[in-house]
Amino acid sequence: MYVINCRRIRKYQFVYIFATCFVLCFLYFFVEMDSPLVFVHLIKSASYRYLINNYAFVNDNLSTSRCNRVARHRYLINHEEKCQGQDVLLLIFIKTSPENYHKRDAIRQTWGNEDYVHHYLNANIKVLFVLGQSNFSLGSEMQMRLEREDKRHGDLIQQDFLDTFYNLTYKLLLQFSWANKFCPHAKFVMSADDDIFIHMPNLIAYLQNLAQIGAQDVWVGYVHYASPPVRDKKSKYYVSYKMYPWSAYPDYTAGAAYVLSRDVAAKVYGASQTLNSSFYIDDVFMGFCANKVGIAPHNHPFFSGGAKAPDHPCIYDKMIISHGHLEDLQYFWQQITDLKMKNISSGIWGSIYCRIVNIMLLCRLYNHDTYHCSAAFS
Repeated sequence: MYVINCRRIRKYQFVYIFATCFVLCFLYFFVEMDSPLVFVHLIKSASYRYLINNYAFVNDNLSTSRCNRVARHRYLINHEEKCQGQDVLLLIFIKTSPENYHKRDAIRQTWGNEDYVHHYLNANIKVLFVLGQSNFSLGSEMQMRLEREDKRHGDLIQQDFLDTFYNLTYKLLLQFSWANKFCPHAKFVMSADDDIFIHMPNLIAYLQNLAQIGAQDVWVGYVHYASPPVRDKKSKYYVSYKMYPWSAYPDYTAGAAYVLSRDVAAKVYGASQTLNSSFYIDDVFMGFCANKVGIAPHNHPFFSGGAKAPDHPCIYDKMIISHGHLEDLQYFWQQITDLKMKNISSGIWGSIYCRIVNIMLLCRLYNHDTYHCSAAFS
């Protein structure tokens, strides 16, 4: 059970907490009397976010002693040589499940094609699929299939934990551990799901610009601010008060896809070794790790945290991540690599046209697409 350790809260922090609570209580009372409930929620969210992101006792109480840490998992498939002796711009880990071989093949043929990126985008990327072990009833047959797949492609990284939703944090730990040990020189590290689409030309151009200016402390994606834990026991995202007693999580990026600079990946790896990995929501656990080392996420308007991006050339122009793709990766890849699509947004009139289209697509009253309305103006 996690209990607040008051010894870890310094005296001056009590003063800040008291003053913050006093002001927020005053604002809450004032707003409750005269303003809509939406604004009240914003005040509450701001207060939770401030306290969670700024006080170390949150992460201190998620820390665990060395003797209580989960045992390290054994590699079943590994490729230690993947990055050796190479200048790597981007190391991409794709979280996948043993049975999702169709998704892996589609990624290899489209945005995850290392040769395409090397020859057409003048960049060196490394793509690895990260997975656990299949359930025991199908384990041996599935494992042989995975080994044959890896023999053809040489891009699977597997450990011996059971591949389930509740072991996603183990996949996250596998990614950070592998990057730290076998590819610490990669300029950027990306974690992604196997149902996303990446506009690789746009992503590579974005990262090359960051690398050129020597950017550090980069953690970019679709940011969830002050998200509350799910307390509904019927939800697979349910988190008990015993596991996490506070009313909001530290800011974190959606697990669909996010990018870290090399320095952040190293810091997060260090933090991941000190926190309780039994917390099974991996993107939130990533938030714990980053918060512990003082790294804040940066929201990118064209990183997805929800549904697919609208299917329009004006969206492709700035798209980086689109989420929820199952059978249409080839279609989207053909669209974004078609030079005619790029010409639609070129020039003054093309820019004006696409601005209008993007506003119409992203700023509807009930917009359930990938990007927020603000992306139309970026």
